[in-house]
Amino acid sequence: MRLPALCRLAWRPAAPALSRAARKSGGGGSRKLLSRLPGWPVFLPPRGICSTWGRLAKQQAVRYSGRLQASLAREVIESSKKALSLLQIEHPTFNPTLSVVQVGDDDLGQEMRNSAEEIGLNIIHSCLPHERTKDEIADEIIKLNEDRNIHGLVLHCFNESHTSKVLNAVKPEKDVNGVTDINLGRLVRGDMNFCVIPPVVGAVIQLLEKLANTSLDGKKVLLLGFEGPLEVSLHCLLQRKGVMTMSCPWKMKQLQAMLHDADLVVVGSTKPKDIPVTWISEMTAVNCSHDFLHGWYSRGEQPPKHNDQTPGEVVDQLAMAICMQNLVKLSERWLQAQQYKNWKLRCLKLQPRSPVPSDIEISRGQSPKAVDVLAREIGLLTDEIEIYGQTKAKVRLSLLERLKDQPDGNYVLVAGITPTPLGEGKSTVTIGLVQALTAHLKINSFACLRQPSQGPTFGVKGGAAGGGYAQVIPMEEFNLHLTGDIHAITAANNLLAAAIDARILHENTQSDKALYNRLVPLVHGVRKFSTIQLARMKRLGINKMDPDTLTADEIHRFVRLDIDASTITWQRVLDTNDRFLRKITIGEASTEKGFSRLAQFDIAVASEIMAILALTTSLSDMKERLGKIVVANSKNEQPVTAEDLGITGALSVLMKDAIKPTLMQTLEGTPVFVHAGPFANIAHGNSSVLADKIALKLVGRDGFVVTEAGFGADIGMEKFFNIKCRASGLVPSVVVLVATVRALKMHGGGPNVTAGAPLKREYTEENLKLVSDGCSNLRKQIEIAQLFGVPVVVALNVFRTDSPAEIDLVCEIAKRSGASDAVPCNHWSDGGRGAVELAQAVRRAANQQNSFRYLYDLELPIVEKIRIIAQNVYGAQDIELSPAAQSQINRYSQQGFGNLPICMAKTHLSLSHMPEKKGVPTGFILPISDVRASIGAGFIYPLVGTMSTMPGLPTRPCFYDIDLDPETEQVQGLF
Repeated sequence: MRLPALCRLAWRPAAPALSRAARKSGGGGSRKLLSRLPGWPVFLPPRGICSTWGRLAKQQAVRYSGRLQASLAREVIESSKKALSLLQIEHPTFNPTLSVVQVGDDDLGQEMRNSAEEIGLNIIHSCLPHERTKDEIADEIIKLNEDRNIHGLVLHCFNESHTSKVLNAVKPEKDVNGVTDINLGRLVRGDMNFCVIPPVVGAVIQLLEKLANTSLDGKKVLLLGFEGPLEVSLHCLLQRKGVMTMSCPWKMKQLQAMLHDADLVVVGSTKPKDIPVTWISEMTAVNCSHDFLHGWYSRGEQPPKHNDQTPGEVVDQLAMAICMQNLVKLSERWLQAQQYKNWKLRCLKLQPRSPVPSDIEISRGQSPKAVDVLAREIGLLTDEIEIYGQTKAKVRLSLLERLKDQPDGNYVLVAGITPTPLGEGKSTVTIGLVQALTAHLKINSFACLRQPSQGPTFGVKGGAAGGGYAQVIPMEEFNLHLTGDIHAITAANNLLAAAIDARILHENTQSDKALYNRLVPLVHGVRKFSTIQLARMKRLGINKMDPDTLTADEIHRFVRLDIDASTITWQRVLDTNDRFLRKITIGEASTEKGFSRLAQFDIAVASEIMAILALTTSLSDMKERLGKIVVANSKNEQPVTAEDLGITGALSVLMKDAIKPTLMQTLEGTPVFVHAGPFANIAHGNSSVLADKIALKLVGRDGFVVTEAGFGADIGMEKFFNIKCRASGLVPSVVVLVATVRALKMHGGGPNVTAGAPLKREYTEENLKLVSDGCSNLRKQIEIAQLFGVPVVVALNVFRTDSPAEIDLVCEIAKRSGASDAVPCNHWSDGGRGAVELAQAVRRAANQQNSFRYLYDLELPIVEKIRIIAQNVYGAQDIELSPAAQSQINRYSQQGFGNLPICMAKTHLSLSHMPEKKGVPTGFILPISDVRASIGAGFIYPLVGTMSTMPGLPTRPCFYDIDLDPETEQVQGLF
């Protein structure tokens, strides 16, 4: 006989002893089973009092079931609390935060808050109205995804909101509920280290294991009324425990038979009224038909209460505890993800051809990795990159904070001898070196390059992506626009230029009162200073907050910048070689009321904003530097700054994305940062400090960051050490000095080398005399590097026309001249394999003693610092200041700018100021025609002779060869 229904219902919730066999065993069997339930008394009622016994058993079983879930939840909470405490020992300030997103119900539940508070977790509750669409809910989730202070997300929505779009809007790293397709896929695949077990699923399995009182292996479990991810997750995890799972809807005809055949039942939705409660009440059941964490009820319905209509052990309390446990686990993973990771870089294979094809043909012959794949390989996190297309990504500066305790790698500078107008291949050597280090010696390395200007791209020299089998790819993207940084600089620069002339016009045509009313207008009857205006008031010594309390004198001082138009040094810029903009007249329109003046355009990369971008160390530092830009002097000879014009914030907004380095890759799939491109004549000619700093963290202690300085060592390297290293605080490990037989022959007395003209036979045939004589320039450049106490490795960039005897001669002279090594390099034709010997030499040199030092003390007078550079670096006998230069030096010293480093602006084609003087000129007097200041960038730049800041196009520019295929949209003829 079977037990009466009431009795079966009574002992069903306390089912540690229940099984199909036990249910068929009759009353006696039930008495024996009940006597073994934990916490039950030994005394049992007589056999005949079945109805009374049923009522008592039911009351006791319900109390037991509540204690069971509470006990399990308590274990989970205590475990989570302990795990979080251990995490906070190592990370004392770490405070995990859970964001709960609810739709249409603002009752978060005190139980959830209490559990979180007990463990030590924060909860942020976002309650959205019923009317929110799926897109709006997804948008809200995406915002929370991007918040680094939130470590987990829980969704509580109506059924109809549970679309794929909403669920998959949650980042897998923050998916506390395990609702995303990615998490479900990991769970099904068995990737338990990277997936999250949904809290309801975890609660069901724990309760089933307790209720079964033995292993679940071999049990039959019926999943009743389930659908979607929960059903799949339960099937998957239960089957891994040896369970035979069955699944059916409530309306299935064979439901009663399936219930009878099952050992355990899990109810996933509310029981229809037409299904007798007795069908389930005699079963060992777990009820998750409603749970706060999923909110599975229809719009307009009240969340169902647990009652006998859908009987079984409810999971709410335990699922809530497991949800908190999942947050702790995700937080632990998040902390682990923040730590430095060894690279898992997959390098790309090269198959060099001979003869070497064009650069663009080589570039297109290699399939680059997707940039997000490259980012993961080098340890970047998903939220640290902003992807531009398939092959470029901006890297966020937050990485520096994450890896602040990570030791820096080795810092290598690639400089060169005095070049020919064709350039000697510093970029190519830089790329070849990192390809050799990473792809062939398996040493982490990063190249940091400047972004090329349109000037050389469409002018004479070509781009700066390297060349041959040592280049950055895709090379057309590298050389054309990239991620728009130069355009941002152009916009910011010209906005500032427009502000200067507009301010002059308005001050010259308005009274103090009219100016004041426009600068501090009434808005809705209230006059209020902006933040930047309050800062100006403070600099003026006016400590007032109310605009209506200023005196007439204070108003005059506030509104009048009194710019002396003859002292304006800020010019408009354009990223095109346009010689006819070197001198222009502006303000010719009648609307400008006769306030015309002589002005000019510079090329965009000569803008001080570009130099600021290259030298800044953070967003706040950039904003401060932008505010310090001196654009002119007032009529009483005080500097007028961008901050005085009230434009600092606007400039920062235009530059907010440009400050992030751009990640690309070489032909062999090794990482490259492309960032900033300051003019090497007027500015310091080096890529950004930020790119170097980020790369040094990413490569690790034993890795290498290789960066390039513009032009010869006398210009780019000297500025790198004295300006860039001062700004960054970084210490270089090695200097790689690039030389070519071609350039050495020129310095030895060979004929002029002209861009676009064929080389004379002296450069294509062996000539040891010219090479030997020209090595005087190489020797001098080695001496310049030694002034700074850094080991030097000479990289001889080999051309097809160089003879073995010429190559051997250069290497021998370089070593005798103090280089720690000298190596011939064939990276242009062979890729990284052709620079392996150079990479080994650089690695050895990095282990040598380094006694890096600056060339001069910043506290020295401006004139003395200029003289030290002229004599020690260029080899000049002395300097000669023009009256204008001396006047400017006096003004800058009086204005408090005398302790800035010096950024010499001179020709790159000679150690002297005379381009035609090759080799090592001596005995000359270096003329300083003018002295200017880039106060925001942080240097004084003396002009040596006549310097042009706007290049011109040659007779036959590069653009003759550049074209676009209208069908394939491929660029043609780009190098």
